[in-house]
Amino acid sequence: MTSTSLRLAVIIGSVREGRFGPVVANWFADQAKQYGRFDVDVIDLADYPLPHALPAVSPLMEPNPVRPGNTQELAERLAAADAFVVVTPDINRSFPASLKTAIDWHYTQWDRKTIGFVGYSGRSGGLLAIEGLRAVFNELNAHTVKDYVSFPRYFLHFGPDGTLHEPAEFEQSAQGMLDQLHWWATALSTARAVPVPA
Repeated sequence: MTSTSLRLAVIIGSVREGRFGPVVANWFADQAKQYGRFDVDVIDLADYPLPHALPAVSPLMEPNPVRPGNTQELAERLAAADAFVVVTPDINRSFPASLKTAIDWHYTQWDRKTIGFVGYSGRSGGLLAIEGLRAVFNELNAHTVKDYVSFPRYFLHFGPDGTLHEPAEFEQSAQGMLDQLHWWATALSTARAVPVPA
C-alpha cells in the first residue's frame, strides 16, 4: 500500500488478561488497510501502562504532563493520528478503566479529530460502552462518526484463527464507518491548520 497523508490509529482499549480485543482490532486494522486511504497504526494500551492517578497539574491545564515509563511514545503516536478507531468491550455497562485513563492523560491529541468505534461483548455488542465514549470525546472537542461496527456475542462470530465465519455484514459496516472517518479526517485536518479564535 502506498503511504497516504492521513493516519488512522486503531486503539485496543482493554488490557485484561485473556482479552479478545486484539482479535477484533486486528480484523478491523486489516479492513482499514484494504480500504487503502489511511496509514494504519494499531495501538495496544497494554503496552503503555498509565497510572489511574493523574498528575498534580491537570492535563486540561497542562496539555503535556510528564509521562511515566514509555508512555511519551503513546502520546506521540496519538498526536500523529488524524483519526481514531477505538476497539472496546462493555464492562459492567461501560468501557474499560484502562481506556478512560488513557483518554484522560491526553488532551490535545484528541482535539478536532474524528473518532469511530468497534464494540464487542455479549448481548449489547459494545454499544453501551460506545454511547459512553461519545460523551467523553465530545467533551474533548473530538467528532465521533455516526456509524460503528458491533459484535454482539462476539465469540460466535470469530473462528480460532481470528477470521469471521460470515464476514459480509461486518465488512459492510466497516466500509461505511471508514468512509465517514475519511471524510471527516480530511475536513478536520484542513481545519486544524486554521488558528482557533482566542
